[in-house]
Amino acid sequence: MIRALLVRAFQEKEIRTRLLFTLGVVVVFRFLAHLPLPGVDLAALKQLFASNALLGLLNIFSGGAMENFSIVSLGLNPYINASIIFQLLTFGFPHLKELAQEGEYGRAKINQYTRFLTVPLACFQGYGLYFLLSNQGVVNPLPPLSLAALVVSLTAGSILLMWLGEILTEKGVGNGISMLIFIGIVAGYPLSLGQTFATASAERIGGLLLFVAMAVALVGGIVIVNEAARRVRIEYAIRIRGGRRYGGETYLPLRINQAGVIPIIFAISLVLIPPTFARYFSGVAHPLVSRAASFLLTLFNPQGAFYILFYFLMVVLFTFFYTAVIFNTKDIAENLQKRGGFIPGVRPGKTTVDYLNHVLTRITFFGAIFLGLVAVLPTIAGRFTGVTTFTLGGTGILIVVSVILETLRQLESQLGMRDYEGYL
Repeated sequence: MIRALLVRAFQEKEIRTRLLFTLGVVVVFRFLAHLPLPGVDLAALKQLFASNALLGLLNIFSGGAMENFSIVSLGLNPYINASIIFQLLTFGFPHLKELAQEGEYGRAKINQYTRFLTVPLACFQGYGLYFLLSNQGVVNPLPPLSLAALVVSLTAGSILLMWLGEILTEKGVGNGISMLIFIGIVAGYPLSLGQTFATASAERIGGLLLFVAMAVALVGGIVIVNEAARRVRIEYAIRIRGGRRYGGETYLPLRINQAGVIPIIFAISLVLIPPTFARYFSGVAHPLVSRAASFLLTLFNPQGAFYILFYFLMVVLFTFFYTAVIFNTKDIAENLQKRGGFIPGVRPGKTTVDYLNHVLTRITFFGAIFLGLVAVLPTIAGRFTGVTTFTLGGTGILIVVSVILETLRQLESQLGMRDYEGYL
């Protein structure tokens, strides 16, 4: 099916041009990811990233650029953070909420604000990266002018990636930002798979097969959950104007995974804060501080039961929180009432809000449990299979599968437009 879709896509000149443009942007991105900045010990840097889970997560989203200390080391993290901040602010500030409801103009305005916020966030994260690496002895201490040049270079690299993502959305295939994140994640898979199979032995073949089975099951589960939705029937009063009929029956889709991958990103950031601080204070001479740091490092060991349980609960809680933020049932009920729509058997107004909240809570419960399992599955898979050379990143696989499904849907939509007899 996918092969036939791609063959049809390459037969259409416009879609073929978009696909080739996407490929060109990907080549530029991978070139930039391997263009290192001077003054860093790459061997020590790779060892640091291998021992720090938070840096490993950030490195995944940068496509290995951070591990190479390239000009795009920050990746799209500043832009992603700015987007999340404005998503949350939209529901706290009336002006931003009104902009979000003004269609294309409002979205363009919020996107412009997001770009403005990305610049200071990139500067802050660039300096933070230098401060972290210099404390670890990976980067040599720099004078103020050289430090400013380094921060400006890292900020410019992040802004360049943001521009590439936006131009890819306009002239390429799919969402450009998501596509670059997708490319960054899958770029590291061939090396990890090669190391996994190269170190495989006869004694570990059973664990390797179990690992592959878990990976296949995870991908299948993500596909099913991403496509699954509860359809709430909405009816509108039928009106006839100018010989045309308006109204009738439609459906409001409530997706099981309404929050996407954002709860996992929130949770991993929160879970990794205690061990990160504990690692810095573990060398303090004061015995009480040193013992407390050692206790935190033991408690938040990624292979430990407490870490797995705490991480799972954080993902579940953030899923409910973020779903409640982005899916405002009160606004939906008000819009339905203004347009003359109603749910059969449910009164408009507060009763509709209560009904939607009831349905959304039950659906979100299963979505939260699923996201929690996706988040902790890498650790569980490593413990039961003994495969440590390839990290089955649940967050990464969730993003990869979601981007592939969305891109295929867009290709099918564009091909469907060309098959329609009224298309010119």
